[in-house]
Amino acid sequence: MTDAPVNLTNGPPETRLSPVDPALSSALAEALNSADPRAAVSAVLATEPTYSDGWARLGQLGRDPIESYAAFRVGYHRGLDRLRASGWRGTGYVRWNHEPNRGFLRALDGLRATAEAIGETDEAERCWHFLRQLDPTWPPADLD
Repeated sequence: MTDAPVNLTNGPPETRLSPVDPALSSALAEALNSADPRAAVSAVLATEPTYSDGWARLGQLGRDPIESYAAFRVGYHRGLDRLRASGWRGTGYVRWNHEPNRGFLRALDGLRATAEAIGETDEAERCWHFLRQLDPTWPPADLD
C-alpha cells in the first residue's frame, strides 16, 4: 500500500492560472480607459510582455485584422507558456469562470475570430474546437 493521493474528481483535470499582479491588472484597466488605449496597452505590455490579457486587449484594439491576428497569436502563445508552467499537459479544462484564465481564453477566441476574418478557416475551426475542449460551456455570456 502506498501513500499516493487518490484523485476523486470526475472528468479531465482543470488548470487554474494564478492571479496576475494586481498592479498589472490596474495598469491594463487604466490603459483601456485612456485617451489612446492602443498606445497605453502597448506601454503596459512593454513592462510585462508575457501578459496574455494585455495581448488580447491589444488584439481587440488592432487597426486591421492582420494586426489583431498577430496580437491575439502572441497572447495565445504566452498563455500556453503560463498554462504549461502551471502544470497543464495539453489536456483538461481551462475554464472562463476562473478570472486569471480569461486573458488566455480571450486571446484564443480573438485568434479564432480574426483567423475567420482573414479566411484561415482551418485555424478558426481548430481554435473553436480547442475553446470547447478547454471550457465545454464556451462561449460565456460575459465574453467581451
